[in-house]
Amino acid sequence: QVQLVESGGGLVQPGGSLRLSCAASGAISSIENMGWYRQAPGNQRYLVATISRLGNTNYADADAVKGRFTISRDNAKNTVYLQMNSLKYEDTAVYYCNADLVIGPTMANYWGQGTQVTVSS
Repeated sequence: QVQLVESGGGLVQPGGSLRLSCAASGAISSIENMGWYRQAPGNQRYLVATISRLGNTNYADADAVKGRFTISRDNAKNTVYLQMNSLKYEDTAVYYCNADLVIGPTMANYWGQGTQVTVSS
């Protein structure tokens, strides 16, 4: 069974840090783009950042996360990370992993189940 499993969320004080991980498992041939989205209560899901198989990164809202969030991946481990520093109240959301997985001759888009990040004092 192919799946994405996130971990690393939790409760953190403003100014703190968290590192989210998302591991893909199953009969995967390769992984193309991977990314992180977030959804705050009452809001739609927004893209945070993406990273290509070759490591090219894109941050959807650079002003919101610039200098604070860093996306990276380990292709050998089929894992994508989101390092979040200097966290703010407005970073509170459920964070979802997304990936384009190549399974045999086809590629399909998958979502993780989400991990809660709460920034609170």
